[in-house]
Amino acid sequence: MINRRFVSRRDFMKCGFYWSLGVGLSSFFPACFRQHSTMDHQEKRQKFAQRSLRELAEAKAHHQGNGRFLNPFSTEKQGNLWRVLYWKLFDKNDFKSFYAEEPIRPVKVDWGPIEQHHGCVITYLKHGCVMIKDGHTTMLVDPVLDRLMWFKDFSPFVFPLEKMPKPDHVLITHGHFDHLDTHSLSLFEKHTHVITPLGYDNIFEDLEMTNRSQLDWFENYSEQDREIILLPCNHWTMRNPLKGPNDSLWGSFLIRTASGVTIYVSGDTAYFDRFRELGREYPIDLAIFNLGAYEPRWFMAGSHINPEETAKAFAELNARHLLVVHWGSFRLGDEPVHFPPRDIRREMEKRGIVDRLIHLDHGQSLFYDESKQIQVI
Repeated sequence: MINRRFVSRRDFMKCGFYWSLGVGLSSFFPACFRQHSTMDHQEKRQKFAQRSLRELAEAKAHHQGNGRFLNPFSTEKQGNLWRVLYWKLFDKNDFKSFYAEEPIRPVKVDWGPIEQHHGCVITYLKHGCVMIKDGHTTMLVDPVLDRLMWFKDFSPFVFPLEKMPKPDHVLITHGHFDHLDTHSLSLFEKHTHVITPLGYDNIFEDLEMTNRSQLDWFENYSEQDREIILLPCNHWTMRNPLKGPNDSLWGSFLIRTASGVTIYVSGDTAYFDRFRELGREYPIDLAIFNLGAYEPRWFMAGSHINPEETAKAFAELNARHLLVVHWGSFRLGDEPVHFPPRDIRREMEKRGIVDRLIHLDHGQSLFYDESKQIQVI
């Protein structure tokens, strides 16, 4: 069912080489280049502000040309490796005293009830990875099934991966290494159907995974009574600093299941003022937001939503329920891995909507019955 392969040392070394070399080369880039790019982007964003998401997508406003993409919702310059170095080497970390409290939670999954359920089941596995079982069809979002480079794993799997249901569809939101993990993808059968934003051809050709649907914003993949739509979000992507950012697209997913449940998967996103627009167009039963790696705000605000912004975005989206993932596995920001569930509960309580918050620990599942009543197991 699942083919095991050891972590590729070559891929690991290649990533380290690209980042190290990119840092060195970035010192030769004149500041005027960065300023010109930012000013040009600001002018474009002002033109985009009065246009709807669909109008932006239809006009290909996020297509920069030469195979690159731009983010119409942000003026922030992404991919600056010197900012990464400053954050890691010089910025004050206000959360270090809490790191000793971070729990290691081995992940077990009882697959029996999931496989026997005929409706919709959402299982939180690791980091941003959720499994969505829709009748007899299984979808896996952003699979990271093992360790992630050198980062400590606070949610190690203690079940054999061979027991996990084989995914019929793998959904990739964007190309950052903690969401497009080639080691995890290599464990699946080559004919597994993969749904991605535009780009990423060389990665999936190397993996020999050619059964793939590439989507632009608002394009969809449909089968029977199921529809998967790629939606805009406020993010970016990069895998190789030498090539620079955004040579592939990113996005969120809207999944209309055959079971009747509509699920919004945010992927990585910063806050932007279009969630209300999405909520008006799509009645959503469950919004799954990536909440993690949001501190410090001076560095993370342009890429990742924080608890206060997540509660605000959820209220604007007007979904029935909220589930947060992207926490508890790897400490990619300054905040401890166990803070996001606590902090989002506090923000939802402030807004008086905490009854719409669903908490899943890693390995737990949310079951929908035919009338969309829910149960957590």
